[in-house]
Amino acid sequence: MEEAFEMGGKSIKSTFNRIVADIVTKKHIYGAIFNVSTEDKRIDLISAAGNIQEDSQYYIASINKIFISAITLRMYRDGQLDLQDKISKYLPGNVVSRLHVYRGKDYSNELTILHLISQTSGLPGYLIDKQADGTKAMKELEAGIDQAWPIEKAIVEVKKMNTHFPPGKPGKAKYIDTNHQILSLAIENITGKPINSVLRDLFEEIKLTRTYACSDVNDKNFVPIRYKSETINIPLFLTSTRNDIISTATDQMTFLKAFFNGQFFPMERFGELYKWNNVFFPFKYGVGIQKFYVPRIFSPFKRVPHMIGHSGSVGSVAFYVPDIAVYITGTVNQQARPNVAFQTMIKILNTLFS
Repeated sequence: MEEAFEMGGKSIKSTFNRIVADIVTKKHIYGAIFNVSTEDKRIDLISAAGNIQEDSQYYIASINKIFISAITLRMYRDGQLDLQDKISKYLPGNVVSRLHVYRGKDYSNELTILHLISQTSGLPGYLIDKQADGTKAMKELEAGIDQAWPIEKAIVEVKKMNTHFPPGKPGKAKYIDTNHQILSLAIENITGKPINSVLRDLFEEIKLTRTYACSDVNDKNFVPIRYKSETINIPLFLTSTRNDIISTATDQMTFLKAFFNGQFFPMERFGELYKWNNVFFPFKYGVGIQKFYVPRIFSPFKRVPHMIGHSGSVGSVAFYVPDIAVYITGTVNQQARPNVAFQTMIKILNTLFS
C-alpha cells in the first residue's frame, strides 16, 4: 500500500529510504533505523542503514523512563498509588533519610511520587552531576570504564552530592536519572516484584517479543553502543540498573501507540501529564513524558510540530506528533551525536507530511 503514495514521481517509501540512508553518511554514524506510522496506518514505514537492520535490537537508553512512567501512571489510575504521595510511604527510612538536603535544610520527607516522575525533585543526578570525589559517572561510561550502578549504590552516592533546588519549586526542573531509578524502587516495594519482572510483564502484555531488560553480562544480541568511533561495552552498568532496556524500532512503535492510545493512562486525562517545565533546550518535561519543540524563530519557513514521548542519550527516539497523528521511533546509536536523530525526525516530517 505504501508504494501507492507518490511525491513528485517518487514513492514515499523510496523517499523515506533515502532519508535514512543519508544518515550513515554523517560523521560517527555507523547505523540508523527509523519507523514512521500514522494513526490510521495509511503510512507505515520502516527503513534501516549501515550496521543496523530493520529487525535489529538496540539499547534504548533513557526511553526506559517512559516505560517506568507507564507503569507508575497505570498504578495511579488503578489506585495503587497517588502522585501526591510522599515517597516515604513506599521506601524504607534508611533510603529516604538525608536524601534531599538543600542549603542545610532537609527536604527528604517532602519528596513525592510526582516530584520524581516530573523531574522536579531537585535531587542530584548520579550519572551526569559531579560526585563527591569530583568525577562524573557518565564521562567514565562514555570512556568505556564499565561499572555497576544499582539503585542502592546510586542512593548512597546521591546523599553525598549537592542538590539543585527544593522539591517542587515552581518553574524548576532538572532532568536526571536518579528520579526514575528511585521511582523503580518504589514500584518494586509496592508490587513486591523486582522492576525487571514488572517490565517483563508489560512487554508480554502488549506483545513486545523482542524487548527485554538487560540481565546477562554476556549478551551480544544488540547493536554495540557507539561513542564517536569507539564501541562502548558496559555490561556491568546495563545489567545493574534492573531497568535498562534492549528493543527494536517495531516494538517501540507498538509501545508508543499503546501509551498514547490509553493502554496505561486514560486518554481523556492526558491533560494531567501536559504540565511542562523547561529542562534543557529543546526539551520540556511533563508528568512522565518529554516534549521536543523547535521555536518558530529557529524554523521560520516551516513550523515544526511539537513531539511528545521520550528520547535516549544514544540518539534513540520514540515520539508522537499529535498535530498530525504521526508516530516516530528509531535510533542513530551514537552517544556523541544524539542530535542527528532529531534532525532526522524533522526531515521526515517536513518531507513526508508537509
